[in-house]
Amino acid sequence: MKRLLPLVPATVLLGLFLVGPVLWTIYLSFTNTALSGAAARAPQFTGLDNFERMIEDPALLNAVWLTVVFTIGSAVIGQNCLGMLIAVLLAGRSGPLRSVVGGVVVAAWVLPELVAAFAVYAFLNADGSLNALLEWLGLPGQNWLYTAPMAAVVLANVWRGTAFSMLTYQAAMSDVPGDLVEAAQMDGAGPLRRFWHVTLPLIRRTVMTNLLLVTLQTLGVFALIYVLTAGGPGEASQTLPLLMYEQAFVFREIGYGAATALVLLVVGGVFAAVYARSLREELR
Repeated sequence: MKRLLPLVPATVLLGLFLVGPVLWTIYLSFTNTALSGAAARAPQFTGLDNFERMIEDPALLNAVWLTVVFTIGSAVIGQNCLGMLIAVLLAGRSGPLRSVVGGVVVAAWVLPELVAAFAVYAFLNADGSLNALLEWLGLPGQNWLYTAPMAAVVLANVWRGTAFSMLTYQAAMSDVPGDLVEAAQMDGAGPLRRFWHVTLPLIRRTVMTNLLLVTLQTLGVFALIYVLTAGGPGEASQTLPLLMYEQAFVFREIGYGAATALVLLVVGGVFAAVYARSLREELR
């Protein structure tokens, strides 16, 4: 019993700041709690009304779809694959090239999300740097945040978050035994075959762990999308965090916003369950 006493403060803090808000959100989702008015003073328990309303709400289905597209495009494919590619290209290299490339990639990661979002906005908006470059090349420009909003936010999140995957894979590949790589090279295997048949099988657990972390982080991205497109034009880039914010703080329906938050929790749970199952299979 005495051995468990040091865990009590951590358990209490986890319950207070993690489990507590989740349980409170679940409770709110079954009420008509509002940000102001009578429902703010005396909210009523409404049962499954919020969830029945969500089933008939086309904005929710659109937000779920865009959240999945954003997560797969910017985390599963973008950050994960680009981070691995950079890590592979920099493996075994030293000197200025490694320092410069690593510094550039990490610089975007350490920027506050709001600052990174404004930097991308200045690059992609109608009067931004990208259109200035296209004009200099004699090519037509456009308002990329309006004509291709999802592509813009996906690329912005890839640019900002790739450093985490790069550093994770660099650390994993540094533990790959060099004699195995050298043996494959002596057998005539080229760089691609050495990576596919030697390096990748040895870092598969790291790949699954990295996918889990970047996916869960990407699901909750709000400020980056809000600054760039605010979910628009219309609902063309409105992911679940933005829909949740709109319902809770623009339309002032806290109960319905909490129900939307549970949908986001379910989406995250589905991704986590898939990765956890794959990781368990790797550990067998």
